[in-house]
Amino acid sequence: MTSANNAAAGKPASAIPSLHPRRSYAEFLASKAIVDPATGLSDLPALPPALFPFQRDIVTWALRRGRAALFAGTGLGKSLMELAWGQAVTAATGRPILHLAPLAVSGQLVREADKFGLSAHLATSQADCGPGLSITNYQKLDHFDLSRFGGVILDESSILKSTTGHYRTALIAACQQIPFRLAATATPAPNDFMELGNHAEFLGVMSYTDMLATFFSHDGGSTQNWRLKGHAENAFWQWMASWAVMLRKPSDLGYSDEGYDLPPLHYHHHEVSIAPAEGASDGLFPTLAMPAVTLAERIAARRDSVEERVAKAIEITPHDRPFVWWCNLNSEAELLAKGIPGAVNLHGSLSDDAKEAILVAFSEGRIKDLVTKPSIAGFGMNWQHCADTGFVGLNDSWEQFYQAIRRFWRFGQTKPVNCHLVAAETEGATVANIRRKEADADRMAAAMVRHMADLSCVNVRGAARTIANYDPRQPVILPSFLQEAA
Repeated sequence: MTSANNAAAGKPASAIPSLHPRRSYAEFLASKAIVDPATGLSDLPALPPALFPFQRDIVTWALRRGRAALFAGTGLGKSLMELAWGQAVTAATGRPILHLAPLAVSGQLVREADKFGLSAHLATSQADCGPGLSITNYQKLDHFDLSRFGGVILDESSILKSTTGHYRTALIAACQQIPFRLAATATPAPNDFMELGNHAEFLGVMSYTDMLATFFSHDGGSTQNWRLKGHAENAFWQWMASWAVMLRKPSDLGYSDEGYDLPPLHYHHHEVSIAPAEGASDGLFPTLAMPAVTLAERIAARRDSVEERVAKAIEITPHDRPFVWWCNLNSEAELLAKGIPGAVNLHGSLSDDAKEAILVAFSEGRIKDLVTKPSIAGFGMNWQHCADTGFVGLNDSWEQFYQAIRRFWRFGQTKPVNCHLVAAETEGATVANIRRKEADADRMAAAMVRHMADLSCVNVRGAARTIANYDPRQPVILPSFLQEAA
């Protein structure tokens, strides 16, 4: 019916419901906002009194969310927050929770639970699982039927990093129907948006391909390089803050940093000289060792300088305190273990039980010198009892470098941390490249926190509701018989 017909019928225009109600442009944009709605608990059980205020508010927010990510710096109490979240979910739903962690961290989590009076037990298969919180490591994932759990927790959830990784694919597929999911890791690599997309997909928020299509565009025509669309940057961080909280220290969310001051971190760079190969001189001028430029050249330079670098590492290893040497090559680890009295080589060919026993022994101070690789022991362990470490071999992975150092340089460490970097003069810019990536990551992580701080603070501290306020704008028109009665 047209407006002319309405007028002819004697109906006031205001009484005719409009098929296209007029809205402001701001209202139109708000209706298009992409956020993930909360699907969690409304009535929360009691939380452990050991939680600090910022931890309590984060756990409360994550419980109300139901499916959430916690990107928090090392030493901020992720383990306690994970355990408190799991205990609350199982108390509210009566269903068991599976807590997945890296090798040996599972035992560390059980000790953490005992320390705070929480109930958790180790499980190696589905047969070990009962009511409450069962903790296991990722290597045993195939031994469990995840459909039988009401919630799942991923400790060190950067395991989702690779889009083609076995654990990433298996976890996303197996957890689709689990109502409660929590993913926790230190601040993810800020230039790796794929990692953020994989977290979103694991939590059921959005697939990483949809995330890229919505917020990103190809950079330079390469399908491997993505950048945020200029007009989508604010929308992206708002979307992130609807399902993830990110902080490096409590003040990022408006809390006090008291007790969360990191000690100094000192880098010590040791460059060893490499003698030129015999017969390399042309008889007139000595041949100088040329620094490597390409990746292949850097790898060759590392292999050719193993003995010199190991000799320097043995020379600077202290005798009166614990020390961890991080290696890149098996030959480096073998020579170090032989050259340092009492040193234990934690290598990949050991059984999972043997690896765990060594990690626990070092954590408890029964091993003084540990030799291993970042890919084996660089994630999840709390080693504040040790303040000295070093790299006798480096690759170009900033994430492994960062995680390895953070085993020691974390909140709760009381001593200055010394990190020794041993490299050959022929390795070129390997150390400089890692340090550059570290500086870039610090800047980008600060930018991520800055963009998300206000949104995350509002959500976590409960300063805003997680549902839309009722704000009617259409006037109510009373029927004529009610108007007459009035």
